[in-house]
Amino acid sequence: MIVAIDGPAAAGKGTIAQRLAAHYRLPYLDTGLLYRAVAKEMTERGLDIDDPETAGRIAASLDTGRLADPELRGHHAGELASRVAVHRPVRAALLEFQRHFADRLGGAVLDGRDIGTAVCPDADVKIFVTASAEVRARRRTDELRAKGRDVDYGRILAEIRARDARNRRSMRTCSIRPTRI
Repeated sequence: MIVAIDGPAAAGKGTIAQRLAAHYRLPYLDTGLLYRAVAKEMTERGLDIDDPETAGRIAASLDTGRLADPELRGHHAGELASRVAVHRPVRAALLEFQRHFADRLGGAVLDGRDIGTAVCPDADVKIFVTASAEVRARRRTDELRAKGRDVDYGRILAEIRARDARNRRSMRTCSIRPTRI
């Protein structure tokens, strides 16, 4: 059984996906971590994250052991991830990884952008989770404050809106056709 959970940043996809994966005892993949790991590795190596070819090579050889790095869940990694996600070579390499993960025996739960359309168009279950930018900013602000960080709701809202705009652009310029391999 493949469960595809799609929607914008901070809408609650991860919470739902983790609970479904635990309930059905299925492997879970937060696909956003892949993009975050690519961006983090590039910055650590001093590479230009705005270079599509280099980013694509890093994505194609990504060490999945990096996905456990808690820094990937940080705000900075998320901002950098949205920059590498616009590169067609990155999306193509990670699309292959995500499809392979989904096709494992017994199925899987995946959450992220384009999961139900481009990554797993034939998923058994497709869920689209959304919320207004204001609600997502409030959720993210509360989450960060609960971790002891001093954050400004207005700044978080502006960042979510900017990220949404980048994501809309990347969907227009780098969309992957929804076909099965």
